[in-house]
Amino acid sequence: MNFADLQIFKTVVDEGGIVKAARKLHRVPSNITTRIKQLEASVGIPLFHRDRQRLHLSPSGELLLGYAARLIDLSEEARHAVSGTAPQGVLKLGALESTTASRLPGLLSEFHRRYPDVRLELTTGTNDALVKAVTERQIDAAFIAERPSSRLLAHMPVFRERLTVISSPGEGPIKTSRDADGQSLIAFPDGCAYRRSLQRWLRRDSLTTSRVLELSSYHAIVACVAAGAGIALMPEAVLDAMPHANVRRNRIPRSQSDIVTPLIWRKGEMSPPVLALRTLVASMAAGKGRGKRSS
Repeated sequence: MNFADLQIFKTVVDEGGIVKAARKLHRVPSNITTRIKQLEASVGIPLFHRDRQRLHLSPSGELLLGYAARLIDLSEEARHAVSGTAPQGVLKLGALESTTASRLPGLLSEFHRRYPDVRLELTTGTNDALVKAVTERQIDAAFIAERPSSRLLAHMPVFRERLTVISSPGEGPIKTSRDADGQSLIAFPDGCAYRRSLQRWLRRDSLTTSRVLELSSYHAIVACVAAGAGIALMPEAVLDAMPHANVRRNRIPRSQSDIVTPLIWRKGEMSPPVLALRTLVASMAAGKGRGKRSS
């Protein structure tokens, strides 16, 4: 399978036909037709259904088109990476809502300043939804809540978080999981790593037998806890970003509260924008480390 033939194949699809593709590539139509036939011969199956003068992608052609697009994009990324030019294009980034609110504003601001030619698209979601999105190439990288188990994913530790159980200030302190017996639980839907941490702290295999109020916003969770609707587990950094949150913080053992937020990406598929983000994250972490040592 010839890479140039894949480029011609994709151009034919993008331009909607042989003649327009030939004009785009500055070739004669007969040459384009020959190259398409060579590609079909190499894969051993028709890529188009031919209807008079019109071409329609076959199911195999649709499948190959996705691979061709990825190979062409990867080739372009490699060219930019080895040429030393500044990264450009689109970076599709995912993050937990907690990380987005408490950790990313300064990081993304600095990223925009350093790499103005990269357009950033940010998606928030639960830990499991973000892992799935990176695995399936829907996004390029993501900040999640726990080390990924998939061998398809690479990762680097980024932010250290401490989780705390919050309760209404009118309730007594919660010192152990037994003190939470009978309390309603407020949590993100299934797929949230912090929800699993809450389950482990409560020593439960699931929360299906508990009274659970599922919400998808930390502001809503804090408001409900403050009103006495139940208890929740959340990062202290998020609470620090809500100075007027009227809730009680209840410490839990460090073995269950201390976690590290990793940045994940597909192994062997680090595009220039992802490499730039990884480099920035590492440099900012190193700068914070030097600041702590000097102080």
